[in-house]
Amino acid sequence: MKTFANSLLELWKQLGLNQRVSLIVAALAVAGGLVGVVLWSQRPDMQLLYGRMSEKDAAAIISHLQAQNIPHQVTAGGTSVMVPSDKVYKLRMDLAGKGLPSGDGVGFEIFDKGQFGLSDFVQRTNYLRAVQGELARTISQLAGVRAARVMIVQPENRLLLTDQGLKSTASVFVDVGGGRLDPDQVNAIRHLVANAVQGLAPDQVAVIDNRGRTLSEELKQDPTLGTASSQLRYRQQLEEGLARKVESMLVTVIGPGNAVVRVSAEIENEATTLQSEKYDPEGQVVRSQTQTDDTTNSSEARAAGGATGVSSNVPEKTQGAESARPVNVSEQTRKNRTTAYEINKTVTNVTRSPGSIKNITAAVFVAPRMVAPPIPPDAPKGTPAPEPQPQKRTQAELDALRQVVINALGIKAAAGQPLDTLVSLQEMPFQVNLTLPAQLEAVQGETRMQGWVAAASRWAAVGGAALVLIIFLRVLSRQKPEPVPVEVLSLTPEAAARSLPNANNVTPELLNELIRQKPANVGVALRDWVSEAAPAPAGKN
Repeated sequence: MKTFANSLLELWKQLGLNQRVSLIVAALAVAGGLVGVVLWSQRPDMQLLYGRMSEKDAAAIISHLQAQNIPHQVTAGGTSVMVPSDKVYKLRMDLAGKGLPSGDGVGFEIFDKGQFGLSDFVQRTNYLRAVQGELARTISQLAGVRAARVMIVQPENRLLLTDQGLKSTASVFVDVGGGRLDPDQVNAIRHLVANAVQGLAPDQVAVIDNRGRTLSEELKQDPTLGTASSQLRYRQQLEEGLARKVESMLVTVIGPGNAVVRVSAEIENEATTLQSEKYDPEGQVVRSQTQTDDTTNSSEARAAGGATGVSSNVPEKTQGAESARPVNVSEQTRKNRTTAYEINKTVTNVTRSPGSIKNITAAVFVAPRMVAPPIPPDAPKGTPAPEPQPQKRTQAELDALRQVVINALGIKAAAGQPLDTLVSLQEMPFQVNLTLPAQLEAVQGETRMQGWVAAASRWAAVGGAALVLIIFLRVLSRQKPEPVPVEVLSLTPEAAARSLPNANNVTPELLNELIRQKPANVGVALRDWVSEAAPAPAGKN
């Protein structure tokens, strides 16, 4: 080890000033690169703690992290906070215990604390605030929505309602930045809010973005199709559904991408009500029947005459003619029946809602089928199969395809109307879309470039240190030691005149003297002399 240190020291003494400066600079660059690699490798892996927060929540979370001396990074314009990956879940639990982030509104955590003595109005108000806050948090998680606020209005629950027409309504404000929400997303927001509030219909939910555009106006369901937008949307959905129905059936027969179907539907836009009354004089129906029965019974009897007194009251045997007097009896019976007849009547009420299909026409394009020509019998073995060539279909095949389309759409032609006017089916070659492969290739190239950039960012420090080391070794290999003059410490004037007539004349006596007086310079001097005296390689000047 001591010998190695002495050798390095001797080598350092033999280097010139430029060589020493280059060596020091290269050593410092390599050491700096190694230190940078070590620091980069020891940097903590940062992971997202919370994103898309309000300024109030972000300030509270950053204050908590600073109080705990936890390293963090603020990104996305101050709305996202990054922390070490090993502390993400613990910090989320700690912050949740403190109610952070609170979001744009108060959620159901408002009921976590017991509050006694509150009135029913305050309780209902807190519940409404909690529902609004939870809905706003949920809507904020949708793609393309930065922030959201929900306002719900419910009629007051009174014992005696003065207005039965009051309904619940809601308004949703969404911050989409410079983007725009799809109709499906807006419809999802409407149904999400409507299903979370009792008695709220999706049509009573208004969705407004940060640019002041009403996004839900075109999505309202109009049962009578009274507006032009509702009619156009219904017609578009009907035509697209019928076109997909026919195209999916043709794809299984002629192959995918070989058929294009467009359907045009004429719909009824007016609501009609038809009421008809039909009388049948031949069919009589008993409407009412009244029957009255009146019976009268009367009887009359007269007693035998005589003097008044006792004698007249004493029963005695009298004559038969006098004792049997006739008795008059009268009986009367009367019946009255009244029958009312009604003429048979049929009342028919027919209500036709708009949306019924009046007429359907379709246009279908099919591509010629590709058929590979047969290989000639005299072709040599191993001949590749020829490429398929387009072959047109016969008229009978086209008519069969047209009939399939007609049956699938349920088209019924009027008397004397040819079906060709309702379904137009033509066969022609399709143009190959050359821009799609180019676009796919561009997207794939961009994806590969992003992967390369990510990999390069990971190994940039290591590559930089390696590059510095390679440059240092290359510079060191190109540096040649400066010629070391041969020091002759004690030579007689005669020996010096004889041995050193010029710089290129070295005698054995001079060499022996140099070895004896300065052995450290002999190796360097000999190397310089050999390199200068070596002949150039063949083919080089």
